[in-house]
Amino acid sequence: MQNKIRSAITISMVEEARSGPFVFYQDLSGACAAVAELGFDAVEIFPPSAAAVRSSTLKRDVQDHQLSVAALGTGAGWVKHKLRLTDPDRLIRQRARKFVEEIIECAGEYGAATIIGSMQGRCDEGRTREDVLGWLAEELVYLGEFAVRAGSTLLYEPLNRYETNLFTRQEEAAHFLKSAGAGQVKLLCDLFHMNIEEVSMADALRKAGPMVGHIHFVDSNRRAVGYGHTEMETVIQALKEIQYAGYLSAECLPLPDPLSAASQTIRSFKRWFP
Repeated sequence: MQNKIRSAITISMVEEARSGPFVFYQDLSGACAAVAELGFDAVEIFPPSAAAVRSSTLKRDVQDHQLSVAALGTGAGWVKHKLRLTDPDRLIRQRARKFVEEIIECAGEYGAATIIGSMQGRCDEGRTREDVLGWLAEELVYLGEFAVRAGSTLLYEPLNRYETNLFTRQEEAAHFLKSAGAGQVKLLCDLFHMNIEEVSMADALRKAGPMVGHIHFVDSNRRAVGYGHTEMETVIQALKEIQYAGYLSAECLPLPDPLSAASQTIRSFKRWFP
């Protein structure tokens, strides 16, 4: 079981997200060399667009350093382009879908997953929750099926209450996906968000079971695992119980500096998966 869980770390290519929880920024070649040297299995990329990935050095970098690409994020659709899948404006929703489709196609070229986080949006004042969730369900069903055809897996990430008012807990998100007919979409369980919203992170993971498709491996304060107060032993035990076989990916703040955060993450990972 242990050799199936793999390590990954985040690299952002988005200047507007420089203050976000990404360990490395911009320098793909340098970051890939550093994480390979530390012993990571893969990278998770936060790109401004699919075109930016294709015009970058990523393909050569991962080949040179024998790394995989765990996932591509779509968050720049919101952070950079102000696109949401639940925007009240139908034309903006169409543009948001197109942006995600292009990221999915690019992710499929690497056999990587595709993340829907901030692009899910929120229920704005003056809109009914029923309408907003209807738009979200429509997009997740469509994009989930699109991802399967493209060779990717669509991941839906419940965020904390300060970032969305749609779904903040794994159980309610899993129920929504199933009831919407989006069973091909998996959950991205981010331990930072879960620390805020779940009564027990371990129990939430057990209940989600086979719906768990990706883990953001991060401590309670958004720093590298080991720099906060999360009881990680119980989380790891729950992942083993549900026979999770995906990535533990460090989406954490680059503190005190990127290399230190990466080194602390891989030390923590190897503690449980030597």
